[in-house]
Amino acid sequence: MEKRNLTLLTDFYELTMMQGYYKNNSNEKVIFDAFYRNNPNGNGYAICAGLEQLIDYIKNLHFEEEDIEYLREQKIFDEDFLEYLTNFQFTGDIYAIPEGTVVFPMEPLVKVIAPIIEAQLVETAILNFINHQSLIATKATRVVYSAKGDGVMEFGLRRAQGPDAGTLGARAAVIGGCIGTSNVLAAKKYGVPALGTHAHSWIMSFEDELTAFRQYANLYSENITLLVDTYDTLKSGVPNAIKVFNELKSAGKMPKKYGIRLDSGDLAYLSKEAKKMLDQAGFSDAMITASSDLDEYLIDSLKTQGAAINSWGVGTKLITSKDCPAFGGVYKLAAIEKDGVFIPKIKLSDNTWKITNPGNKTVYRIYDKESGKIKADLIALTDEKYTNTKPLMIFDPMETWKKTYLRPETYTLRELLIPIFKNGECVYESPKVMDIRAYCQEELNTLWDETRRLINPHNVYVDLSIKLWKIKNELLDTIHYPKENI
Repeated sequence: MEKRNLTLLTDFYELTMMQGYYKNNSNEKVIFDAFYRNNPNGNGYAICAGLEQLIDYIKNLHFEEEDIEYLREQKIFDEDFLEYLTNFQFTGDIYAIPEGTVVFPMEPLVKVIAPIIEAQLVETAILNFINHQSLIATKATRVVYSAKGDGVMEFGLRRAQGPDAGTLGARAAVIGGCIGTSNVLAAKKYGVPALGTHAHSWIMSFEDELTAFRQYANLYSENITLLVDTYDTLKSGVPNAIKVFNELKSAGKMPKKYGIRLDSGDLAYLSKEAKKMLDQAGFSDAMITASSDLDEYLIDSLKTQGAAINSWGVGTKLITSKDCPAFGGVYKLAAIEKDGVFIPKIKLSDNTWKITNPGNKTVYRIYDKESGKIKADLIALTDEKYTNTKPLMIFDPMETWKKTYLRPETYTLRELLIPIFKNGECVYESPKVMDIRAYCQEELNTLWDETRRLINPHNVYVDLSIKLWKIKNELLDTIHYPKENI
């Protein structure tokens, strides 16, 4: 889990294309966009994450002798190309949307401007970093939203697809709003709270449940959460927890943080019954934590049923994003430089949503000035300048009759893509994870409630500038009607 050389973390065809460019002396500067086409989990938005790992990858990008030897053994790469790789380094520019930002389909999350050999190599790794963490961060925001202000702990390491997914997934989950993680390595590595109590095995290792509770409370007297469902939640677990709390109270050792955890059974019923018992015993401020294969839908349902739960441990379905296991980000060529000018490129498809947006682009976020909420995003060319002192007409690039007219001074603008690398040098410092988490909460507050609902959310429009829209359609016309046939 320490720093590794991830240069060969790439698809084999990236290397075969690189050799092809090299052999053909084709190394013109190009622009690639990394974006996604559909919000995951049926959501109304996504959260961008994974940029810190992308930065580390680019900083350490180089071929070691053993990498070159491995490629030589494949009997497909020529010696002159392998010699080129020995001195390889990234020399281009990278722009990205900061981690924790609310994002929407089709807008560039990362833009790479570099010689094509370099831009081609980094495709797979960029998508790997951004896709995975953006997926888990987005899922986390849904789970946290369903908890309605209760703390949500990430508990998924043992069910994650390996140590990297578990550790980076924990990082992303905290960015998305979790208060901490059970993953000690992630907590240490990223400076987030490490959370957890004890397992059923602790209870079972003692002669009886009450002794197990007493020993645990004696060891961890400042924060006591007792797991009450090992034998019988309401006849044994909760009564024994209350006995321990009474003993602590009588001894003047009652901690500020204490409570019980439920990990099985009918969580709505058991939590409400446990709450009655705790209240009657004078422990109305005891926390009731639940785990047991939770996700946003079950938490939302338990809330609707009036469950007396105010803390949640969410594992498998969060760390794997079980209902949507892939983010679906792609990396597409948008422009090629000729004589110092970027020539827009477009990918055509029978699927409308797979047609790319050409050119050197940026993204503007448009906010309602009075409420501070997002009205729409606008993808524009970098040479276009906008100011809220002028009226702005935005329109759906697919259903162009859908238009919104914004009067001057009724909206504000923010450009989302910022420089990360310039000429191969990093010009950006990643914030701490807990700072990204706080920023993400601010971002989520700019969404309308209708966009945050779990089912059938309102979709935020991502529009194209008129200039970009015209260029896109001109390129489409050129493909269908080549100039020589017009």
